[in-house]
Amino acid sequence: MDMDNILTTELSSRDDGLAHPSRSKFQRQVQAPTALAASKRDPRIDVIRGMALLMIFVDHIPGNALGLATLRNFGFSDAAEIFVFLAGMSAMLAYAKVFERDGVVCGLSRVIRRWARIYFFHVGLFLTTCVVVSLWTMHYRLQPSFVAPIINAPISGLIHGLLLQALPSYLDILPLYLVLLAAFPLIYFGVRRNIWVALTASATIWLAANLNPNINLPNWIDHGRWFFNPFAWQFLFTIGAALALPAAIEKRSLPRINWLVWLCIVYLGFAFLESAPWADWNLPNLRPIALVTPDKTLLAPLRLLDVLSLAYLLLSSDRLRVLAGKRTFRLFEICGRHSLEVFAVGCVAALLGRLFFRTYGAGIETQIEINVVGIAMMFMVGLWMEKRRTSRSLQSSPGSAWLRGHRNSDFFQPNLPLATSLNLNAIAVGKVST
Repeated sequence: MDMDNILTTELSSRDDGLAHPSRSKFQRQVQAPTALAASKRDPRIDVIRGMALLMIFVDHIPGNALGLATLRNFGFSDAAEIFVFLAGMSAMLAYAKVFERDGVVCGLSRVIRRWARIYFFHVGLFLTTCVVVSLWTMHYRLQPSFVAPIINAPISGLIHGLLLQALPSYLDILPLYLVLLAAFPLIYFGVRRNIWVALTASATIWLAANLNPNINLPNWIDHGRWFFNPFAWQFLFTIGAALALPAAIEKRSLPRINWLVWLCIVYLGFAFLESAPWADWNLPNLRPIALVTPDKTLLAPLRLLDVLSLAYLLLSSDRLRVLAGKRTFRLFEICGRHSLEVFAVGCVAALLGRLFFRTYGAGIETQIEINVVGIAMMFMVGLWMEKRRTSRSLQSSPGSAWLRGHRNSDFFQPNLPLATSLNLNAIAVGKVST
Protein backbone atom coordinates (compact mmCIF):
# COMPACT_ATOMS: atom_id res chain seq x y z
CA MET A 1 0.00 0.00 0.00
CA ASP A 2 1.51 3.31 -1.02
CA MET A 3 1.95 6.28 1.26
CA ASP A 4 -0.64 8.39 -0.59
CA ASN A 5 -3.36 5.91 0.28
CA ILE A 6 -2.28 5.84 3.93
CA LEU A 7 -2.28 9.65 4.16
CA THR A 8 -5.65 9.84 2.43
CA THR A 9 -7.05 7.28 4.86
CA GLU A 10 -5.72 9.14 7.88
CA LEU A 11 -7.18 12.43 6.67
CA SER A 12 -10.49 10.77 5.92
CA SER A 13 -10.53 9.24 9.39
CA ARG A 14 -9.94 12.65 10.96
CA ASP A 15 -12.73 14.17 8.90
CA ASP A 16 -15.05 11.33 9.88
CA GLY A 17 -14.20 11.92 13.52
CA LEU A 18 -15.09 15.60 13.24
CA ALA A 19 -18.31 14.84 11.41
CA HIS A 20 -19.31 12.11 13.85
CA PRO A 21 -17.97 13.04 17.30
CA SER A 22 -19.93 10.21 18.88
CA ARG A 23 -17.76 7.61 17.15
CA SER A 24 -15.00 6.30 19.35
CA LYS A 25 -11.32 6.26 18.56
CA PHE A 26 -11.48 2.47 18.39
CA GLN A 27 -14.23 2.58 15.77
CA ARG A 28 -12.22 4.88 13.55
CA GLN A 29 -9.07 2.80 13.94
CA VAL A 30 -10.58 -0.59 13.24
CA GLN A 31 -12.29 0.75 10.11
CA ALA A 32 -8.96 1.98 8.72
CA PRO A 33 -8.15 -1.33 6.97
CA THR A 34 -11.34 -1.01 4.91
CA ALA A 35 -10.30 2.38 3.66
CA LEU A 36 -6.76 1.20 3.12
CA ALA A 37 -7.98 -1.73 1.05
CA ALA A 38 -9.61 0.64 -1.42
CA SER A 39 -6.65 1.06 -3.75
CA LYS A 40 -6.28 4.17 -5.84
CA ARG A 41 -4.37 2.35 -8.57
CA ASP A 42 -5.67 2.93 -12.07
CA PRO A 43 -7.20 -0.47 -12.92
CA ARG A 44 -6.66 0.13 -16.65
CA ILE A 45 -2.88 -0.15 -16.28
CA ASP A 46 -3.01 -3.50 -14.51
CA VAL A 47 -5.76 -4.93 -16.72
CA ILE A 48 -4.01 -3.97 -19.94
CA ARG A 49 -0.66 -5.21 -18.64
CA GLY A 50 -2.25 -8.49 -17.55
CA MET A 51 -3.67 -9.00 -21.03
CA ALA A 52 -0.31 -8.12 -22.56
CA LEU A 53 1.41 -10.78 -20.42
CA LEU A 54 -1.01 -13.44 -21.65
CA MET A 55 -0.41 -12.39 -25.25
CA ILE A 56 3.36 -12.51 -24.73
CA PHE A 57 3.00 -16.09 -23.50
CA VAL A 58 0.96 -17.03 -26.58
CA ASP A 59 3.29 -15.24 -29.00
CA HIS A 60 6.34 -16.96 -27.48
CA ILE A 61 5.17 -20.32 -28.84
CA PRO A 62 5.81 -20.43 -32.61
CA GLY A 63 3.04 -22.22 -34.47
CA ASN A 64 0.49 -21.47 -31.77
CA ALA A 65 -2.86 -20.99 -33.51
CA LEU A 66 -4.03 -18.74 -30.68
CA GLY A 67 -1.34 -16.34 -31.82
CA LEU A 68 -3.64 -15.34 -34.69
CA ALA A 69 -5.79 -13.51 -32.15
CA THR A 70 -3.10 -11.51 -30.34
CA LEU A 71 -2.37 -7.82 -30.73
CA ARG A 72 0.36 -8.25 -33.35
CA ASN A 73 -2.30 -9.22 -35.91
CA PHE A 74 -4.23 -5.99 -35.49
CA GLY A 75 -1.53 -3.35 -35.86
CA PHE A 76 2.15 -2.62 -36.30
CA SER A 77 2.95 -3.08 -32.60
CA ASP A 78 2.39 -6.02 -30.27
CA ALA A 79 2.22 -6.85 -26.57
CA ALA A 80 5.93 -6.10 -26.04
CA GLU A 81 5.41 -2.41 -26.86
CA ILE A 82 2.44 -2.26 -24.49
CA PHE A 83 4.53 -3.90 -21.76
CA VAL A 84 7.42 -1.42 -22.09
CA PHE A 85 5.15 1.62 -22.31
CA LEU A 86 3.27 0.58 -19.16
CA ALA A 87 6.60 -0.21 -17.48
CA GLY A 88 7.56 3.43 -17.92
CA MET A 89 4.24 4.59 -16.50
CA SER A 90 4.43 2.16 -13.59
CA ALA A 91 7.99 3.17 -12.72
CA MET A 92 6.96 6.81 -12.53
CA LEU A 93 3.85 6.05 -10.49
CA ALA A 94 5.81 3.81 -8.11
CA TYR A 95 8.95 5.88 -7.52
CA ALA A 96 8.16 9.54 -8.27
CA LYS A 97 6.47 10.11 -4.91
CA VAL A 98 9.33 8.33 -3.13
CA PHE A 99 11.86 10.71 -4.68
CA GLU A 100 9.61 13.68 -3.90
CA ARG A 101 8.72 12.72 -0.35
CA ASP A 102 11.72 10.79 0.99
CA GLY A 103 14.60 12.18 -1.05
CA VAL A 104 17.10 10.90 -3.57
CA VAL A 105 18.71 8.26 -1.36
CA CYS A 106 15.44 6.54 -0.53
CA GLY A 107 14.29 6.77 -4.13
CA LEU A 108 17.49 5.23 -5.45
CA SER A 109 17.31 2.53 -2.79
CA ARG A 110 13.81 1.55 -3.92
CA VAL A 111 14.87 1.43 -7.56
CA ILE A 112 17.99 -0.63 -6.76
CA ARG A 113 15.98 -3.16 -4.75
CA ARG A 114 13.51 -3.57 -7.60
CA TRP A 115 16.34 -3.85 -10.11
CA ALA A 116 17.99 -6.60 -8.06
CA ARG A 117 14.74 -8.53 -7.81
CA ILE A 118 14.20 -8.40 -11.58
CA TYR A 119 17.81 -9.41 -12.18
CA PHE A 120 17.48 -12.49 -9.97
CA PHE A 121 14.29 -13.44 -11.77
CA HIS A 122 16.09 -13.14 -15.10
CA VAL A 123 19.01 -15.25 -13.90
CA GLY A 124 16.55 -17.86 -12.64
CA LEU A 125 14.79 -17.95 -16.01
CA PHE A 126 18.11 -18.10 -17.83
CA LEU A 127 19.36 -21.06 -15.80
CA THR A 128 16.00 -22.83 -15.94
CA THR A 129 15.87 -22.48 -19.70
CA CYS A 130 19.36 -23.85 -20.18
CA VAL A 131 18.82 -26.81 -17.83
CA VAL A 132 15.38 -27.74 -19.18
CA VAL A 133 16.44 -27.52 -22.83
CA SER A 134 19.63 -29.49 -22.14
CA LEU A 135 17.82 -32.30 -20.32
CA TRP A 136 14.93 -32.38 -22.79
CA THR A 137 17.10 -32.54 -25.90
CA MET A 138 19.34 -35.20 -24.33
CA HIS A 139 16.35 -37.35 -23.36
CA TYR A 140 14.63 -37.10 -26.75
CA ARG A 141 17.90 -37.00 -28.70
CA LEU A 142 17.17 -33.66 -30.29
CA GLN A 143 19.54 -30.88 -31.26
CA PRO A 144 19.32 -27.84 -28.96
CA SER A 145 18.29 -24.77 -30.89
CA PHE A 146 18.31 -21.25 -29.45
CA VAL A 147 20.52 -22.08 -26.42
CA ALA A 148 22.94 -24.35 -28.31
CA PRO A 149 25.93 -21.97 -27.95
CA ILE A 150 25.45 -21.90 -24.16
CA ILE A 151 25.13 -25.69 -23.88
CA ASN A 152 28.19 -26.19 -26.08
CA ALA A 153 30.27 -23.73 -24.02
CA PRO A 154 28.57 -23.72 -20.60
CA ILE A 155 31.20 -21.81 -18.60
CA SER A 156 31.57 -19.02 -21.11
CA GLY A 157 27.82 -19.00 -21.76
CA LEU A 158 27.02 -18.75 -18.05
CA ILE A 159 29.41 -15.85 -17.52
CA HIS A 160 28.03 -13.96 -20.52
CA GLY A 161 24.50 -14.73 -19.36
CA LEU A 162 25.10 -13.33 -15.90
CA LEU A 163 26.58 -10.20 -17.48
CA LEU A 164 23.50 -9.80 -19.73
CA GLN A 165 25.68 -10.41 -22.77
CA ALA A 166 24.03 -13.71 -23.76
CA LEU A 167 20.29 -13.37 -24.31
CA PRO A 168 18.45 -16.45 -25.61
CA SER A 169 15.39 -15.86 -27.74
CA TYR A 170 12.26 -15.14 -25.70
CA LEU A 171 14.36 -14.13 -22.68
CA ASP A 172 15.22 -10.65 -23.86
CA ILE A 173 12.43 -8.56 -22.36
CA LEU A 174 13.66 -8.55 -18.76
CA PRO A 175 17.22 -7.53 -19.73
CA LEU A 176 15.70 -4.61 -21.64
CA TYR A 177 13.70 -3.65 -18.56
CA LEU A 178 16.82 -3.90 -16.39
CA VAL A 179 18.60 -1.36 -18.58
CA LEU A 180 15.57 0.94 -18.65
CA LEU A 181 15.03 0.73 -14.89
CA ALA A 182 18.71 1.48 -14.29
CA ALA A 183 18.24 4.62 -16.39
CA PHE A 184 14.98 5.58 -14.68
CA PRO A 185 16.49 7.97 -12.07
CA LEU A 186 18.02 10.01 -14.89
CA ILE A 187 14.74 9.89 -16.81
CA TYR A 188 12.80 10.95 -13.72
CA PHE A 189 15.01 13.92 -12.89
CA GLY A 190 15.09 14.97 -16.55
CA VAL A 191 11.32 14.81 -16.92
CA ARG A 192 10.80 16.49 -13.55
CA ARG A 193 13.09 19.37 -14.48
CA ASN A 194 11.89 19.93 -18.04
CA ILE A 195 9.66 17.36 -19.69
CA TRP A 196 10.22 18.64 -23.24
CA VAL A 197 13.99 18.71 -22.95
CA ALA A 198 13.95 15.16 -21.55
CA LEU A 199 11.69 13.90 -24.35
CA THR A 200 13.82 15.65 -26.96
CA ALA A 201 16.99 14.04 -25.61
CA SER A 202 15.29 10.63 -25.55
CA ALA A 203 13.97 11.09 -29.08
CA THR A 204 17.45 12.03 -30.28
CA ILE A 205 18.89 8.78 -28.93
CA TRP A 206 16.02 6.81 -30.52
CA LEU A 207 16.61 8.52 -33.86
CA ALA A 208 20.34 7.85 -33.70
CA ALA A 209 19.69 4.15 -33.07
CA ASN A 210 17.31 4.02 -36.05
CA LEU A 211 19.80 5.75 -38.32
CA ASN A 212 22.70 3.60 -37.14
CA PRO A 213 21.58 0.09 -36.03
CA ASN A 214 25.09 -0.62 -34.76
CA ILE A 215 24.24 1.53 -31.75
CA ASN A 216 23.17 -1.45 -29.68
CA LEU A 217 24.43 -3.91 -27.07
CA PRO A 218 26.18 -7.18 -28.04
CA ASN A 219 24.60 -10.62 -27.80
CA TRP A 220 27.21 -13.34 -27.42
CA ILE A 221 24.87 -16.17 -28.46
CA ASP A 222 24.65 -15.30 -32.15
CA HIS A 223 27.51 -12.78 -32.24
CA GLY A 224 24.87 -10.21 -33.03
CA ARG A 225 23.09 -7.59 -30.97
CA TRP A 226 20.12 -7.31 -28.62
CA PHE A 227 16.78 -8.02 -30.26
CA PHE A 228 15.25 -5.15 -28.25
CA ASN A 229 17.67 -2.31 -28.83
CA PRO A 230 17.61 -0.43 -25.50
CA PHE A 231 18.79 2.79 -27.17
CA ALA A 232 15.63 2.73 -29.29
CA TRP A 233 13.15 1.32 -26.78
CA GLN A 234 14.12 3.80 -24.07
CA PHE A 235 12.08 6.40 -25.97
CA LEU A 236 8.85 4.45 -25.45
CA PHE A 237 9.70 3.91 -21.79
CA THR A 238 10.43 7.62 -21.35
CA ILE A 239 7.17 8.62 -23.02
CA GLY A 240 5.28 6.34 -20.66
CA ALA A 241 7.06 7.85 -17.67
CA ALA A 242 6.42 11.40 -18.89
CA LEU A 243 2.72 10.76 -19.41
CA ALA A 244 2.44 9.28 -15.92
CA LEU A 245 4.14 12.22 -14.17
CA PRO A 246 0.95 14.32 -13.81
CA ALA A 247 -0.84 11.32 -12.31
CA ALA A 248 2.07 10.54 -9.99
CA ILE A 249 2.55 14.07 -8.65
CA GLU A 250 -0.73 15.90 -9.15
CA LYS A 251 -3.23 13.02 -9.56
CA ARG A 252 -4.25 14.25 -13.03
CA SER A 253 -5.09 11.87 -15.88
CA LEU A 254 -4.70 12.17 -19.64
CA PRO A 255 -7.15 14.64 -21.23
CA ARG A 256 -9.58 13.31 -23.85
CA ILE A 257 -9.18 15.48 -26.96
CA ASN A 258 -11.71 14.69 -29.69
CA TRP A 259 -9.58 15.48 -32.73
CA LEU A 260 -6.68 13.48 -31.32
CA VAL A 261 -8.99 10.55 -30.60
CA TRP A 262 -10.18 10.46 -34.21
CA LEU A 263 -6.62 10.81 -35.50
CA CYS A 264 -5.59 7.79 -33.43
CA ILE A 265 -8.59 5.80 -34.65
CA VAL A 266 -7.79 6.54 -38.29
CA TYR A 267 -4.16 5.56 -37.87
CA LEU A 268 -5.01 2.36 -36.02
CA GLY A 269 -7.49 1.47 -38.77
CA PHE A 270 -4.74 1.89 -41.37
CA ALA A 271 -2.34 -0.17 -39.24
CA PHE A 272 -4.92 -2.94 -38.94
CA LEU A 273 -5.46 -3.15 -42.69
CA GLU A 274 -1.70 -3.29 -43.26
CA SER A 275 -0.88 -5.80 -40.52
CA ALA A 276 -3.77 -8.26 -40.44
CA PRO A 277 -2.85 -11.82 -41.59
CA TRP A 278 -5.56 -11.91 -44.21
CA ALA A 279 -4.33 -15.15 -45.77
CA ASP A 280 -4.18 -16.93 -42.39
CA TRP A 281 -7.69 -15.72 -41.68
CA ASN A 282 -8.82 -17.02 -45.11
CA LEU A 283 -9.97 -13.55 -46.09
CA PRO A 284 -9.24 -11.33 -49.12
CA ASN A 285 -6.13 -9.17 -48.82
CA LEU A 286 -7.28 -5.66 -47.88
CA ARG A 287 -3.85 -4.05 -47.53
CA PRO A 288 -3.98 -0.60 -49.14
CA ILE A 289 -0.17 -0.45 -49.45
CA ALA A 290 2.34 -3.30 -49.48
CA LEU A 291 4.46 -1.97 -46.62
CA VAL A 292 7.43 -3.84 -45.24
CA THR A 293 6.89 -4.91 -41.63
CA PRO A 294 8.28 -2.12 -39.42
CA ASP A 295 11.48 -3.10 -37.63
CA LYS A 296 10.86 -4.24 -34.07
CA THR A 297 14.47 -4.14 -32.90
CA LEU A 298 14.72 -0.43 -33.63
CA LEU A 299 11.13 0.39 -32.64
CA ALA A 300 10.49 1.84 -36.09
CA PRO A 301 8.31 4.98 -36.31
CA LEU A 302 5.22 3.12 -37.53
CA ARG A 303 5.38 0.78 -34.52
CA LEU A 304 5.93 3.67 -32.13
CA LEU A 305 2.96 5.62 -33.49
CA ASP A 306 0.81 2.51 -33.35
CA VAL A 307 1.41 1.76 -29.67
CA LEU A 308 1.11 5.43 -28.68
CA SER A 309 -2.21 5.76 -30.53
CA LEU A 310 -3.57 2.66 -28.85
CA ALA A 311 -2.29 3.73 -25.43
CA TYR A 312 -3.85 7.16 -25.73
CA LEU A 313 -7.27 5.77 -26.62
CA LEU A 314 -7.17 3.31 -23.72
CA LEU A 315 -5.71 5.53 -21.02
CA SER A 316 -7.75 8.65 -21.76
CA SER A 317 -11.07 6.80 -21.60
CA ASP A 318 -13.01 7.21 -18.36
CA ARG A 319 -15.45 4.55 -19.52
CA LEU A 320 -12.64 2.06 -19.83
CA ARG A 321 -11.46 2.97 -16.34
CA VAL A 322 -14.88 2.11 -14.94
CA LEU A 323 -15.07 -1.06 -17.03
CA ALA A 324 -11.58 -2.19 -15.98
CA GLY A 325 -12.58 -1.91 -12.35
CA LYS A 326 -15.40 -4.42 -12.73
CA ARG A 327 -15.20 -7.96 -11.44
CA THR A 328 -15.11 -9.36 -14.99
CA PHE A 329 -11.54 -8.16 -15.47
CA ARG A 330 -10.34 -8.99 -11.96
CA LEU A 331 -8.07 -11.86 -13.05
CA PHE A 332 -6.34 -9.70 -15.66
CA GLU A 333 -5.89 -6.92 -13.12
CA ILE A 334 -4.30 -9.31 -10.64
CA CYS A 335 -1.92 -10.65 -13.29
CA GLY A 336 -0.94 -7.12 -14.23
CA ARG A 337 -0.37 -6.14 -10.61
CA HIS A 338 2.03 -9.05 -10.10
CA SER A 339 3.55 -8.81 -13.56
CA LEU A 340 7.07 -10.04 -12.74
CA GLU A 341 5.98 -13.31 -11.19
CA VAL A 342 3.28 -13.92 -13.80
CA PHE A 343 5.70 -13.14 -16.62
CA ALA A 344 8.25 -15.60 -15.23
CA VAL A 345 5.69 -18.39 -15.07
CA GLY A 346 4.55 -17.53 -18.58
CA CYS A 347 8.14 -17.81 -19.85
CA VAL A 348 8.55 -21.28 -18.35
CA ALA A 349 5.15 -22.39 -19.70
CA ALA A 350 6.01 -21.04 -23.16
CA LEU A 351 9.36 -22.87 -23.07
CA LEU A 352 7.61 -26.14 -22.30
CA GLY A 353 5.09 -25.39 -25.02
CA ARG A 354 7.82 -24.93 -27.63
CA LEU A 355 9.48 -28.17 -26.56
CA PHE A 356 6.18 -30.07 -26.68
CA PHE A 357 5.40 -28.68 -30.14
CA ARG A 358 8.84 -29.66 -31.38
CA THR A 359 8.66 -33.16 -29.89
CA TYR A 360 5.04 -34.15 -30.40
CA GLY A 361 3.88 -31.74 -33.10
CA ALA A 362 1.47 -28.82 -32.91
CA GLY A 363 -1.78 -30.76 -33.15
CA ILE A 364 -5.02 -29.19 -32.01
CA GLU A 365 -5.16 -31.22 -28.78
CA THR A 366 -1.58 -30.31 -27.86
CA GLN A 367 -2.29 -26.64 -28.59
CA ILE A 368 -5.38 -26.62 -26.41
CA GLU A 369 -3.56 -28.33 -23.55
CA ILE A 370 -0.53 -26.03 -23.70
CA ASN A 371 -2.60 -22.83 -23.88
CA VAL A 372 -5.07 -23.84 -21.18
CA VAL A 373 -2.39 -25.09 -18.78
CA GLY A 374 -0.09 -22.12 -19.39
CA ILE A 375 -2.78 -19.47 -18.94
CA ALA A 376 -4.16 -21.29 -15.90
CA MET A 377 -0.68 -21.33 -14.33
CA MET A 378 -0.34 -17.59 -14.86
CA PHE A 379 -3.74 -16.92 -13.31
CA MET A 380 -2.99 -19.18 -10.35
CA VAL A 381 0.32 -17.48 -9.61
CA GLY A 382 -1.36 -14.08 -9.84
CA LEU A 383 -4.09 -15.15 -7.43
CA TRP A 384 -1.56 -16.61 -5.01
CA MET A 385 0.52 -13.42 -5.05
CA GLU A 386 -2.59 -11.30 -4.56
CA LYS A 387 -3.64 -13.40 -1.58
CA ARG A 388 -0.20 -12.87 -0.01
CA ARG A 389 -0.37 -9.13 -0.69
CA THR A 390 -3.83 -8.83 0.85
CA SER A 391 -2.78 -10.80 3.90
CA ARG A 392 0.24 -8.59 4.45
CA SER A 393 -1.85 -5.43 4.03
CA LEU A 394 -4.32 -6.57 6.66
CA GLN A 395 -1.58 -7.59 9.09
CA SER A 396 0.21 -4.24 8.76
CA SER A 397 -2.93 -2.06 8.75
CA PRO A 398 -3.53 0.36 11.63
CA GLY A 399 -6.71 -1.42 12.77
CA SER A 400 -5.04 -4.80 12.98
CA ALA A 401 -2.05 -3.31 14.79
CA TRP A 402 -4.41 -1.66 17.29
CA LEU A 403 -6.17 -4.96 17.88
CA ARG A 404 -2.90 -6.85 18.36
CA GLY A 405 -1.70 -4.22 20.83
CA HIS A 406 -4.88 -4.35 22.89
CA ARG A 407 -5.53 -8.07 23.12
CA ASN A 408 -5.00 -7.90 26.88
CA SER A 409 -6.91 -4.68 27.51
CA ASP A 410 -10.21 -4.47 29.38
CA PHE A 411 -11.98 -4.25 26.07
CA PHE A 412 -11.21 -7.93 25.42
CA GLN A 413 -12.09 -9.20 28.89
CA PRO A 414 -14.97 -11.66 29.42
CA ASN A 415 -17.37 -8.89 30.46
CA LEU A 416 -17.43 -7.76 26.80
CA PRO A 417 -20.61 -8.93 25.03
CA LEU A 418 -19.97 -12.18 23.15
CA ALA A 419 -21.31 -10.90 19.84
CA THR A 420 -18.96 -7.92 19.86
CA SER A 421 -15.99 -10.11 20.79
CA LEU A 422 -16.69 -12.54 17.95
CA ASN A 423 -16.97 -9.75 15.42
CA LEU A 424 -13.74 -7.93 16.26
CA ASN A 425 -11.63 -9.61 13.60
CA ALA A 426 -14.35 -9.12 11.01
CA ILE A 427 -14.53 -5.44 11.89
CA ALA A 428 -10.74 -5.16 11.60
CA VAL A 429 -10.84 -6.29 7.96
CA GLY A 430 -13.87 -4.24 7.13
CA LYS A 431 -16.42 -7.11 6.94
CA VAL A 432 -18.76 -5.69 9.60
CA SER A 433 -19.64 -2.03 9.58
CA THR A 434 -19.78 -0.11 12.77
